[in-house]
Amino acid sequence: MTHDHPRRFSPAQAHRLDAPERKLWLPVKPVLYQMELRPGMAVADIGAGTGYFALPIAEALGPAGRVAAVDVSPEMLSILNEKILAAEIQNIDCVRGEAEATGLAPGGFDRVLLANIWHEVDDRPATMAEAARLLRSEGRIAILDWSPEVPSTDVPVPGPPMEHRIPLAEVWDELVEHGWRVTHAGPMGEYSWMVIAEAPKA
Repeated sequence: MTHDHPRRFSPAQAHRLDAPERKLWLPVKPVLYQMELRPGMAVADIGAGTGYFALPIAEALGPAGRVAAVDVSPEMLSILNEKILAAEIQNIDCVRGEAEATGLAPGGFDRVLLANIWHEVDDRPATMAEAARLLRSEGRIAILDWSPEVPSTDVPVPGPPMEHRIPLAEVWDELVEHGWRVTHAGPMGEYSWMVIAEAPKA
């Protein structure tokens, strides 16, 4: 995928990722709760952007934990790296990579998070295979994305065009088809859904 990918979030809009209202309609704590994070875990945040989830995940994991913040955009990673340096955070590594090919070492992660990028991915089977490659035994993938089922309103809702959004049921079926075992699926925040699944058995 390239920077002019029709579904990809533009780095020029990076400021929107840190808008205060985002914390109202997509609070972080419920997402981290469903991921069942524990201190010392290793998490790959693929499509990390400016660190909306990577930063609080790093805090939740503690100094013994590690976060690999992966993004295709050097602009996004630069913004995140500035935050890491300013806050003197020691347990986040910024990595430039694709969802289908992160460049990360195999079998080193307890969780793989893909937040708000599933609708951008061109090759979802390859992305699932990459997540499975990264995960340790009993590791889990967490996919968070925009729901096409939003309340009817005259006020514009955040997120991509409706035609770019994928129903939760479709993602659930894809995961099961590729050997994953879904452990949680449901709405998250005001405009999103979240699904968590255990990696296929080798």
